[in-house]
Amino acid sequence: MTDVREQARWTRARLGRCGPPLDLLTARFDRHEYAPHAHDEFTVGVTVGGLEAIAYRGGRIVSGPGSIVVLEPGEMHTGGPAAPDGYSYRALYAAPALLADGTLGGGLPHFPDPVLDDPELAAALCRAHTDVSSRPDPLEAESRIPWLLTALARRHSTARADDTAVPGAGTVALAVRDRLADELLAPPSLAALAADLGLSRYQLLRAFRTTMGVPPYAWLAQYRVTRARALLEAGARPAEVAGLVGFADQAHLTRWFRRVLGVTPAAYRNSVQDSARRPGRHSPS
Repeated sequence: MTDVREQARWTRARLGRCGPPLDLLTARFDRHEYAPHAHDEFTVGVTVGGLEAIAYRGGRIVSGPGSIVVLEPGEMHTGGPAAPDGYSYRALYAAPALLADGTLGGGLPHFPDPVLDDPELAAALCRAHTDVSSRPDPLEAESRIPWLLTALARRHSTARADDTAVPGAGTVALAVRDRLADELLAPPSLAALAADLGLSRYQLLRAFRTTMGVPPYAWLAQYRVTRARALLEAGARPAEVAGLVGFADQAHLTRWFRRVLGVTPAAYRNSVQDSARRPGRHSPS
């Protein structure tokens, strides 16, 4: 029988279509103790319950609910419960370049304190981890995860933030918007778009978010909903509409349709079809 108190689930997402992989871990342990080991990537975790003790850099650190833990590449560490009730956490394993983007020099960011108190960023990392783990959409992963990792490095590492203005930010954002709209069934990666425009991915994300008010994946999802709405009004079924506008499946369409319009695609289709069949009212002569 599986011990429900000892759980670990791995998800692999991609940062953009055909982009590099990103591994995400969701774990809950009462007794499990990690043997000493190291990773080639940054380990970025958020403790969501209990207390975890980690042997790190010759000492012992303890992380509680809401804390962000950053373990640098190549650093040996362990991990285990620091309280009888165990601990649970969300973690992702990020290539060093993901944290260097948006900082000056492009070198490896150094985090003097491995346990960070930043409730806003911790909550944002947890939300992104949960959403990307449940539906590893490449554009969503690439829009959200690198942006948050850059924020982590800029706020808490010794690296200096690169706040150089993005030249022609408005023009950049509109060019990215048009490419996403033109290729909504298989959108290009942000890294490829940035390279085409002579920018870093962080610069592209900053220009787009500043101009459009939302990250690229959210803009594209709303554009897809607009396209889906027209197809539903024409009588198409939600299951076929999802694929026609680039959503992974009907559930993906429904999630975004409700976010944008407040109803399910099926309810919207039924409503507009009923309205079309209802006899019109005539004004008295």
